[in-house]
Amino acid sequence: MSWSLEKILKAARHYHASDVHLIRDIAPVLRINGEIRPIDGEPLDVGTLTSIVYGALNEPLKEQLERTWQLCFSKHWPEIGRFRIAVYFHAGCPEMSIRLCETVVRSREDLKLPPIVEELTRQPNGLILVTGPTGMGKTTTLNYMIDSINRHRRSKIVTIEDPIEFVHENQRSIIVQQEVMTDVRSFRDALVHVLRQDPDVIVIGEMRNLETIETALIAAETGHLVLATLHTPDSVQTVQRIYSVFPAEQQNSIVTQVANSLKAIISQKLVPLANGKGQVLASEICIVTNAVRNHIRERTVHQIYSEMQTGRKHQMQTMDGALLDLYQRGEITYDTALSNAREPSHIQHKTGQASPPRV
Repeated sequence: MSWSLEKILKAARHYHASDVHLIRDIAPVLRINGEIRPIDGEPLDVGTLTSIVYGALNEPLKEQLERTWQLCFSKHWPEIGRFRIAVYFHAGCPEMSIRLCETVVRSREDLKLPPIVEELTRQPNGLILVTGPTGMGKTTTLNYMIDSINRHRRSKIVTIEDPIEFVHENQRSIIVQQEVMTDVRSFRDALVHVLRQDPDVIVIGEMRNLETIETALIAAETGHLVLATLHTPDSVQTVQRIYSVFPAEQQNSIVTQVANSLKAIISQKLVPLANGKGQVLASEICIVTNAVRNHIRERTVHQIYSEMQTGRKHQMQTMDGALLDLYQRGEITYDTALSNAREPSHIQHKTGQASPPRV
C-alpha cells in the first residue's frame, strides 16, 4: 500500500482517532480511546515520510523547519477537516504527530461538562483557567466556552492560538482569531496589542511564561473576561504555578492581582470508560469565593482543597469527587477511580472498599 497524508487522515476520521503518529519504519499509528493502534500496511520509510511532510508545508513553513528543526501549525483539508500538526526530526528523518481537531462544537451534555462551566461564560470580567495535562480536552472546553459566549452575548472576542484548531463563525458576537507565527509573532507580543483592539473577551491558547501570565492578569483586572489554559493538574498547583514564575520581589503584588482577578479554575482529566469504548471527562471545579480569595492572599493555597470539598453550594467539586460520581454512575471502574484520585483513601472510605474488586 502506498501511503498519502490524505488517505491516513481519512482513516483517522473513520476510526474516530484523536491523534495520528507518522514514524519511520512502522506503519501509521492512530490513538483511539487513549490507546495506540497501528494501521495495517507497509512501514513508512525515509523517502515516504519526507515526501509526506514536505508535501504538507508551504514555502515559509519549509524555511522555518530548516531553520528551527521543528514546527507546529494547523491545516484544513476540504471534506476531512482541520488538523494540528507537529513536525520534528528523529535520527535525521522528519516525522509527524497530528491532532484531529473537532469538526463541530459539541454540547455541554455531550462533553460531560458541569453546568457551572456555561454559567462562567456569563462573567463580565476576570480570569478563568482551564487546566490539565496535554491531551485532556482543554482546547475542546475552551472552544465550547467561546461558542457559548458567541451564541449568547454581544461581545468582541479576540483569541490568540498556537495553532488555531477550530474556526468560529460570528454569531451574536464578533470573533477575531489570531494564530502565532501567522498573524502574530508570539503570545506576549499579541497580548500587548490585543488590549488596543477594544475586546470584551480575550482567549489565550496557553499561558506559557511570566510575560503572558502578567499581561493576562492585567487584562482581567482592567475589565476584560480572560479565558486561558495552563498545563497544571489541579487548582492548588495552578495557583502555586502562577506564583512561582515571578521573582520573589514581585510575588506580593502578584498574589493580590491573582486574588482580585481569578474567577474559577476548571481542571480536567479524560479517563477510560468502564465498557472500554472511549473516554469520559472528569472535572475539578474551583470557584474563587471570598474564602478561596483569602487563602490566595494569605498564601495558604493548600487550604483551597478543603474549600472545594465543602463548596457544593457554589457548584465546586474536587477531582476525587468527580471520579467517585463517575464510578457510582457505572461509567468508570473502581480501579480507574482509584488510580486517578488525588487521595484514593477518600474513594475507599466513601465506597467501603479497600481495594479494587476481583474480576
